[in-house]
Parts: sequence; C-alpha cells; structure tokens
Amino acid sequence: MKKHFLVIFQFIVIYSFSQVTTRHDLHFSSLAGSWDDGIPLGNGMLGALIWEKDSNLRISLDRADLWDLRPVKEFDLPQFSFSWVKEQVDNKTYDTVQKLFDLPYDRDPAPTKIPAGALEFQIGTLGPIKSVHLYLEEALCEVRWKSGARFLAFVDANQTLGWFSWENPPVPFTAVFDPPRFTEINEQGDKMQKNGLTRLGYIQGKPEYNTNSIYYIQKGWGDFVYEVSVIWRKVDERSIEGCWSITTRSTPYSPDKSAWTLTHDAVADKISFSEALKDHTQWWHNFWSKSDLHIPDTLLENQWYREIYKFGSSSRKGAPPVSLQAIWTADNGSLPPWKGDFHNDLNTELSYWPGYSSNHLEESAVFTDWIEKNQKNTSEYTTTYFQCPGLNFPGVSTLTGEPIGGWIQYALSPTTSAWLAQYFYEEWEFFHDTAFLRTAGYPYLHNVAVFLDNLSIKEGKEKKLPLSSSPEMGDNSLNAWHTSMTNFDLALIRSVYLEAHQMAKVLGKKNDAWYWKWDLSGWPDLILDKDNSLMIARDLPYTFSHRHFSHLMAIFPLGLIDKLNGRKDREIISSSLHSLEKAGISAWCGYSYAWLGNLYARAGRGEDAATALRTFATCFCLPNSFHVNTDQSKTGVSDFAYRPFTLEGNFACASGIQEMLLQSQDDIIRVFPAVPDSWKNISFHNLRARGAFLISATKKEGKIEEIRIFPEAGGKLIIQDPFRGKRLRLSVTGSASEIRIRSGLLEMRTVKGQEVIIKPFR
Repeated sequence: MKKHFLVIFQFIVIYSFSQVTTRHDLHFSSLAGSWDDGIPLGNGMLGALIWEKDSNLRISLDRADLWDLRPVKEFDLPQFSFSWVKEQVDNKTYDTVQKLFDLPYDRDPAPTKIPAGALEFQIGTLGPIKSVHLYLEEALCEVRWKSGARFLAFVDANQTLGWFSWENPPVPFTAVFDPPRFTEINEQGDKMQKNGLTRLGYIQGKPEYNTNSIYYIQKGWGDFVYEVSVIWRKVDERSIEGCWSITTRSTPYSPDKSAWTLTHDAVADKISFSEALKDHTQWWHNFWSKSDLHIPDTLLENQWYREIYKFGSSSRKGAPPVSLQAIWTADNGSLPPWKGDFHNDLNTELSYWPGYSSNHLEESAVFTDWIEKNQKNTSEYTTTYFQCPGLNFPGVSTLTGEPIGGWIQYALSPTTSAWLAQYFYEEWEFFHDTAFLRTAGYPYLHNVAVFLDNLSIKEGKEKKLPLSSSPEMGDNSLNAWHTSMTNFDLALIRSVYLEAHQMAKVLGKKNDAWYWKWDLSGWPDLILDKDNSLMIARDLPYTFSHRHFSHLMAIFPLGLIDKLNGRKDREIISSSLHSLEKAGISAWCGYSYAWLGNLYARAGRGEDAATALRTFATCFCLPNSFHVNTDQSKTGVSDFAYRPFTLEGNFACASGIQEMLLQSQDDIIRVFPAVPDSWKNISFHNLRARGAFLISATKKEGKIEEIRIFPEAGGKLIIQDPFRGKRLRLSVTGSASEIRIRSGLLEMRTVKGQEVIIKPFR
C-alpha cells in the first residue's frame, strides 16, 4: 500500500460557463421540406418543428398530453390474463392470443398520441432564404432572407407559450392555423377516410380568425378537448411579434388557464418577445452549465450537444416523459408511427440513459415521476392481468399508464417494471437523496420484487417465470415465448433483487435486505454457451442478426457483468461481443449502433465505440439530427431502409459518448475508460458518477493533467488509477486528506462539498 500526503489549498476554481458554442448549432441554407427534417424546439410540454410547405413557413405545433385515451375493449374480456396466455402457448393455439391482444393495436386507431396542427406564414414574397440557424445555447431558431427579412422563434422554457418575431415581415402579413384533418370532405360533401386521423371519428374543429388572433378548439374522445390560441401585434412599421399556446382539458397535465387566457394575458401584460427571450435564455444557460465536454471527434461532439439539447427540450419537470416522438408528433396527416406511445420495452429506457451521468437530475426525474404518477393504473393492470400482488408496468402504454397491446410478449411483459426499476435505483445512486430512497426509490423496487416473487414458479430447486421472452426476438410469434428463462428476463430479475437488497441495507431494513438476498439465490445464473457467450435462452444462442441486444442487458445497461470483476467476466464480454459481430449487421437499426457504442465502451474498446457511434450519427440521423431508425446512407450498414422517426437512438448515442469518458459502476469511478488512442486532447466538466460525485477531467497530448471531484454527499471515493502509479499531488478544500493506492485503485474519504483535485507530479 502506498500513501501520498497532500498539499492543501483553501480555494477552488468554480466553473460557471457553458462550452456549447455556435459550432454545435444546426446551420442550413434553406428551410426543410418535410416535418421530420424541421428545426426542433420544445419545453417538455409544448413542441414545434419549423419547416417549409407550399411556400409557407410552417410551425408544426404539439403538446405532450394530446392523447386519445379510449380503452382497448378486449382488455375487459376474461381471457385478459397471463395464465390464459400461458394455456394457449402450452396448447400451441397462439393465434387466439394474437387475435385478441395483438391485432387491436393495428385495427384500432386509438389509444394514440395526436397532433395539434400547424401555424403558417406565407413567405413567397420574401425571395431566397439566406440562412436557417438553430442556436443550441439559446434554443432559438432564426431564419434570414436575402431581402432583409428575419424570423425568430422559441418555445418558452418557463411558460406554456411559443414565441415568434418578424423583422421586415412578408407583405401582406397573414397567419393561418392549419388544423389536423380529422374529417375529409369530398366534392359531394361525403366524409372520406383517406388518412389515419379520420379514423378517430372526431367532429372537425374550425379556426376562428380575428384581426390579430386565431383561436381553435378541438373535441376528442370522451371529455378530452384541446385548444390552440395565437395572437400577434405590430411593434412598429418593420416588426411584428406574437405568441401561441396549446392547452388541454381532462388530462392529468391540463393547466388551470386556457390557451386563450395565456396568450391574451401575455399581450395585456405587454410582455415583449425580447423580455420573454431573456428569461428563456437564462433557463437554458443554467441547463448548459450542468455539464459539458470537448473531444477531438467533431462529429460526435456536435452530436452529443444536439442530443442533450433535445433531451432538455423534450423532458421537463411537470410534463410527461419522452415518448417515441415526444413533442414532435408527425405532421403528415396520419397517426404517428407506433401511435407515438410509450414503448417501455426499450424506447423510454434508452431515452433516459444519458440523463443522470450528464448531471441533469430534474430532466431525468421526469421519468420516475411519471412511473409513480401512474401507479394506481398500473397496479390495477397488474392485479387484472397477472392476478398477483406487487407492481408491473405495461411494456407499451398510454399517457396514463394503461396497456395498449401489440406484440404482448413485450407489450405485456412480466419484467417491464424490473427495467423501469433501474431508474429509481440510479436516481438514488447518482444523487444520494435519502428522502427519495425512502419515499419513492425503495418502495417501488420493493413492490416490483414482491410481484416477481409472487409470479414466479418452482422448477426443481430453481425459480422461473411461467413464460419468458426477449425483446424482440421472434416478433409476435409463438416461438417468441420460452418456457425456460431468457437472459433478458434473468438479468432484470437479478438486478431488481440486488438493488432492492442494497437499498434496504442503506435504510436499515435488515429483514428486507436478508430476504431479497435469499430470494435472489433461488433464481438461476445467466445462461452461457460453451464459449462463455451470453445466449438469448438456454435453447437459443445468438446466431442471427437482430436489432435488439436484449440478451446482453447484463453487460449494459445493468452492469451485472463487468470487466473489473475479473477474468471470467472479461471473457463473457469479449465472447458475447464476438458473437454479436459474427452474426452480422443486416437486421440492425439506428439504436442498435448506439447501444453497441455503450457496450464497446463498457468493454474498454474505445476505437470500436467511436466507430459504432459515428455510424449511428452518419447513417441513421437526418440533417436536423433526428434518429430515423434505418439506414439513410444506403451504405449497407442495415438492410432496413424505411423512415420512422423515434428518439431513443439519439439519447443512447449521447450515453455512449459519456460512457467513453466516465464510468462508475460497482462504486469504482473510471476516467477516460474507453477513448481512442487518437483522442489526445479531451476534457469534460461535471459529468456525474455514482455516489453523487461530480467529475471533471482534462487530458492534453495524451496525458491526464488533472481530475476534479466534487462530492455532493461525501463518503468513500474509489477511482481506478488513470495515472498508472505516478506520484500524485492532491489539493482539497478544508481539512487535510490522504489517498491510498492499492490494486490499481485510488481510495480516499471525502467530505460533502469538499472539492478534490488530483494531478500527477511532473
């Protein structure tokens, strides 16, 4: 054991600036010609996409709780039970299950997310466009014309309002609201069912126009109503500015004030565009100050800032979490892809991978808040479908947590809540909020563990689920069900019991801690083939290309298998990744490459991680950075070539970049654990590690210059020694500290709020 006594400093350097710059922005020479290429703006509740349609500048408007929540009628049948499904699987009469629970998802237009409509300005008289710019730092869109006209827009970070401003506006100036076509009328006056939205059966609303305002109200299913209000004013001869809002009635997120009141109050209070922008910019300044990074790969650095921008735009306190398209619902006259719902068999989970490590607690906690908010509905679903106590969440759900259906192996999976439980555990791990642990974190994991305990059956000495599956292996066929356990389900179950055990220990619940550890011992170990590669299930090795790496959950994101655990784990990781590579890339989609980047990072393979993430950013993203699932480059990196936009790949990419720079599983912090050798100059500021440590680090010319640690909670700090045994100089605020080096680990005790700076002696 070596001891290094430290130099003490009584000051610290405070970082208070953001590293996001104009080089990370989106720059174009023209407006996009389709909605999913548009400039994205949002505040978690309201969203906007700015593009051009038919010589109009079009702002596609959206609100997160625009939902048709009509129930699925088959879910009231007595057959709606896990035990009935198992009978059909055992009897090989699975077509009966598909007809009742899979087909309604495609047959029925709802439940579904719905669009709000669009605001349009006629721009044909303005001439050629000079530039289109999204300023990430201010979350502000600017369009300039060569004629001198200028358009600015943002979605207010602090209010349920969107703002726009015109300098040298088009003449004559007109604003038009284009509502969704819920009813199409032909020349004879008969209703036509040309697109998906007409299937909802709504009575079409009609915009009301006044001199300087537009008002639209649309009744949906049941008591649901939404309204859109737009108002503008002439500031002087050369400028016009205005605002818009969307509000709902009869949703859990419906506000007290209507859209009409919000917009007209803004005008009555004489709130100017510039005043609103100032407060809005301050919010984003605070957001960007939470963390930043610099890497020499400009493609990946730009992608990271754009992903974090979308994260801050789409996940916000008081709003629902990120769904498939979040607040950027399709503006193409149809229902959104996969109904814009909450896919909890991968999509919502991947969307929240980067949140904690990037030090955005408030935006990350939106996910756990939503899960908690819907526990009444999910408890009823658990009791009805699984007929046992505890808690499970639908794998595909509505805004309010009710099941929608679809491929029920995943849409009604018994381990959905086990994956969601990881976010309660990580919220505790990354922030060490004991009140959260006591009131939300542990109660949730306790209820999930109780559910799994009661649902399980015994086979010999081992426990198992009555039926097991692995998303999305086998799609919705009978072969997708396994009577033995899959590694996907096993990894999640083992993770829940381990995490419940650890949380119970921290809370001093000794009996609970003992019980969860004992219960874990009854479940089988993860399933390996003869080469120590993780299998899909005992009778199904990974020998074919597939988009969903569900069998590798134990490596990432769960971290049950980790290279620091020893030779056996390193062999499993290496062999499993080799099997993945050997099976080929033909059936991969965008999120596959983003997930692969995280897997390679955990394996310490920096070059491969960077390559996978570059492939994602280059081949699976539109110019506005939206992830569109399939290969847009036609370079052979996937056999899929269609174009549905979803967000999970974007956020998984950001996570992969962060995993290359900082890892902290098993209470061991690893700085620069998976960076390519060519990345000589790197820095990051305030990425967050488990244990509530904020970490900043700098590498110049391939050598680490310093590591800064700010312990928000204090306690034992363990860092894998990145200085390779060199003598260290430690600077701390407060009392003297001592660092010990053993087995390649730096260990020291920290005090809450006491910054620690580690540098090598030169």
